[in-house]
Amino acid sequence: MTRRTRTRTVGPLIATALLAAALAGCGGGAAPASEAAAPATSPAAASAPPAVTPTSAPAAPASAVPKPASVPVRVRIPAAGVDASPLLSLGLAADGTVEVPSVADGDRIGWYDKGVTPGETGPAVLIGHFDTARGPAVLKDVSKVRVGDEVSVSREDGSTAVFRVRELEQVDKKRFPTDKVYGNTARPELRVITCGGEITDGHRPDNIILYADLVG
Repeated sequence: MTRRTRTRTVGPLIATALLAAALAGCGGGAAPASEAAAPATSPAAASAPPAVTPTSAPAAPASAVPKPASVPVRVRIPAAGVDASPLLSLGLAADGTVEVPSVADGDRIGWYDKGVTPGETGPAVLIGHFDTARGPAVLKDVSKVRVGDEVSVSREDGSTAVFRVRELEQVDKKRFPTDKVYGNTARPELRVITCGGEITDGHRPDNIILYADLVG
């Protein structure tokens, strides 16, 4: 059954909640407290902190036609070795922050379902872990993504929204660019968000953000 997107814009209250979620980071989400609080100390995670070189390119020509609403079901990011399905639907937690995938769902991508669906006009938002207390997760190779790489999102209506990465950004969670990430856009765009930086006090201090434009 096709789900209808409930909102098309991000108001002040939602923006505040999204910022709070960004500050909370890519933690355990709905996982048990003992798992959520545990640091990501697997050898692979500890030896290879996620990092990207901030890079941007001119926006692609606005030639792609916006698509109608349709729930995303699969995400592929070839450069990062990602082929994830089905997607999780992420809403708001009881405290008003945006949900993130649980530790148990570290190998899955989540879609923020109170925003637009990928391919609609506006910024669709996908969230996934770089690692968890259990080890490397779905976006463990995010540092391999470069400007110009593609992200394809298969949708419930059978169509595929293809995006091209325009910008890579790594920011301190305390300086998360809420308006840039979640603010309204005049055309279909995509954000993929995960965590980065060296582990400090059991958590990664940064967010890595991929900005992409619909090209097909």
